[in-house]
Amino acid sequence: MSLKVALQMDPIGSVNINADSTFRIALEAQARGHTLFYYTPDRLAFFEGRVIARGWPIEVRREQGNHVSFGPETEVDLSDFDVVWLRQDPPFDMGYITTTHLLEMIHPKTLVVNDPFWVRNSPEKLLVLRFANLTPPTAIARDLTTIRAFKAKHGDIILKPLYGNGGAGVFRLDPNDRNLSSLHELFTGMSREPLIVQKFLPDVAKGDKRVILVDGEPVGAINRVPQAGETRSNMHVGGRPEKIGLTERDLEICRTIGPVLKEKGQVFVGIDVIGDWLTEINVTSPTGIQELERFDGTNAAEKIWQVIEAKRRA
Repeated sequence: MSLKVALQMDPIGSVNINADSTFRIALEAQARGHTLFYYTPDRLAFFEGRVIARGWPIEVRREQGNHVSFGPETEVDLSDFDVVWLRQDPPFDMGYITTTHLLEMIHPKTLVVNDPFWVRNSPEKLLVLRFANLTPPTAIARDLTTIRAFKAKHGDIILKPLYGNGGAGVFRLDPNDRNLSSLHELFTGMSREPLIVQKFLPDVAKGDKRVILVDGEPVGAINRVPQAGETRSNMHVGGRPEKIGLTERDLEICRTIGPVLKEKGQVFVGIDVIGDWLTEINVTSPTGIQELERFDGTNAAEKIWQVIEAKRRA
């Protein structure tokens, strides 16, 4: 089976070929005989009834400094493809949301991964609210009085933008902190969006576990350990990836959320678990599969393509 595959992603020329999950997915696709076309989200358009993109046929290789070759720039009709990958990074803003509306117009005739309707309706920090028994105490609010009440109840909290990513704008406010009003003023001055606050979990010092699920089934995990003196464990801000296994609590979480993810067409998902608590369900552009492959020898990209190929044969 040879599939025509389009990759909607951030600029491929600057990716870290030893860490980027989209690059690993592209390598696996090419090894399986699929052809690749690449474009950035700003080159996606609706034009007189067609969903089009301007981009390039590409070939990829694991060769530092020479990891991609481009064919001639061309305009394509995405309905002519078998698979389109929705893989640009957040922020999950109106630009991101618009791409999901456009790609929804060609899905499922063209299989969009992950399903754009449910990507749009399942933001990382909101989908978890459906599973309150699995998550730490959480509030979503823009109103300062509500956020103050949450802090008064729990003392030590994490405050962050609702639609942020990569650890940007994440603050820990311990019981002695006096900056809540100033941070609220800063955030609300920059955006009309609510904030998310969660009870601080001391277990984050041991790491923030990224569990990879493929079509609703867990395939492995990596641990992301924060630097000394740092609350955030995201690899974007210096978190250190480590080998780790799945606990019974991890598997319980996956058994609860996995069927929901599968039903909603979320083929590749990364969830975040701190201690015993689920904190995020990442469906936009999860990472971690290259680290998992290095630590455990688990080829998650192969498992992802096996699912996609089965869907295309159906």
